[in-house]
Amino acid sequence: MKEKIKFAVVGCGHIGKRHAEMISRNNDASLVALIDVKARESLNLDQYTVPFFNSLESFLESDIDTDVITISTPNGFHAPQAIKALKAKNHVVVEKPLALSKKDAEDIIFNSLNVSRQVFAVMQNRYSPPSVWIKNVIDSDLLGAIYSVHINSFWNRDERYYTQESWHGDKELDGGTLFTQFSHFIDIMYWLFGDITNIKSVMKDFKHQSLTDFEDAGIVHFEFVSGGIGNFNFSTAVWNKNMESSMTIIGEKGAVKIGGQYMDKVEYCHIKNYEMPILEPTNPGNDYGAYKGSAQNHHFVLQNVIDVLQKNKSISTNALEGMKIVDIIERIYKSAE
Repeated sequence: MKEKIKFAVVGCGHIGKRHAEMISRNNDASLVALIDVKARESLNLDQYTVPFFNSLESFLESDIDTDVITISTPNGFHAPQAIKALKAKNHVVVEKPLALSKKDAEDIIFNSLNVSRQVFAVMQNRYSPPSVWIKNVIDSDLLGAIYSVHINSFWNRDERYYTQESWHGDKELDGGTLFTQFSHFIDIMYWLFGDITNIKSVMKDFKHQSLTDFEDAGIVHFEFVSGGIGNFNFSTAVWNKNMESSMTIIGEKGAVKIGGQYMDKVEYCHIKNYEMPILEPTNPGNDYGAYKGSAQNHHFVLQNVIDVLQKNKSISTNALEGMKIVDIIERIYKSAE
């Protein structure tokens, strides 16, 4: 029998607890520590009996043996904490985004290569049944040449989300709506169609001036390096609740639309000489109090980490791909300046 993979989780908010729960449920994983700047008793961690630390540094100075450190802290801490974990010769799992700049993402990769440790970028929406299905459709060339791709993400984020005590909305810690809300959908776009060029963006802040340091809406036009055109339209100014996240693909041999609130259902499929299979239902969105986010697929991410380290399988979202998403978002923002 192979030894269990030992994990420590940094950041015990909604996502960190999700990671801790999935680690505790997996027979091939072992949770060895939890780390957060807040007091343990304020974090609702009663179900976990593992040691608790108030900083990554104090954990690294302990004698607790670990294989993987999972970073689920505010976005602005991802790169420096990942680099500290790597320098201590741990593998790292980094929640999206990998970093808030391409340079910081490059630093993570440089340090991982220095110590021969793996970096896993969390992009769990790749595991949703519609995502797995459309990836197979594209890779099998069933649509032929891709003419255009249209992504719409229209969500609600208001004072229930951007609370005074939250890091959300802070430019240095959050980074912006494309990093925190919509990077999953940019990742799916890149995963399917590759890099983009000739980017033209317009960003506006219509109703979040008192809540955030950045935009709440944008329209982005671009071309794919591989051919075809596309746009990405987004907003967090929708009143009261999320509206949709959808992707429409128009190709030589047909058209597809994946929709729903979280790009979680196939709404249209008409492809030459093709009958669409029945897909498994998508897991519900992660529940963040008044909000839901991307699908609850973190157990797939965890299993991939274990499979890579125990069985030498390939990483589902590697550090180079994580860096590319950061690079695309950075270029979209630069285009809007």
